[in-house]
Amino acid sequence: MTADNTEQGSPAAIELQLVDWVHAKPLAEPIRRTVFIEEQHVPESEEWDDEDESALHIIAIRNGQSVATARLTLAAKIGRMAVLKAHRKHGIASMMMLKLIKEAQQQGHQEIKLWSQTYAQGFYKKHGFKTQGEVFLDAGIPHIEMTLSID
Repeated sequence: MTADNTEQGSPAAIELQLVDWVHAKPLAEPIRRTVFIEEQHVPESEEWDDEDESALHIIAIRNGQSVATARLTLAAKIGRMAVLKAHRKHGIASMMMLKLIKEAQQQGHQEIKLWSQTYAQGFYKKHGFKTQGEVFLDAGIPHIEMTLSID
């Protein structure tokens, strides 16, 4: 498990940790369960997949509590971005996104992909992602594929 320096957030400092699934699971599972399964009604059978085992996970910790998570797969796909409701609109998702983009660059990837829920595509566009293809349903939720070229 590797911990990163504390990054400044608002109002409390946010610690971002890049970890494997063994270390991420006890912190990420409750966040993803709350956001995806309970709030967005994603079927539990569709939330958990084999990609978790091989992906690099990011956990955002605020005041000692895990408040957000996302993952970067071996194929350079960012996904499962989730921030607990009480901690949204504080820049935590952007901090995680910037960290994952930097990590993908360090791994030598030239492109990152993700599937954005359509309502969130503006967030990803702010980080340089471009839409690709048509809107499709994933777990009954409208999504669009987005890509970011990196060097």
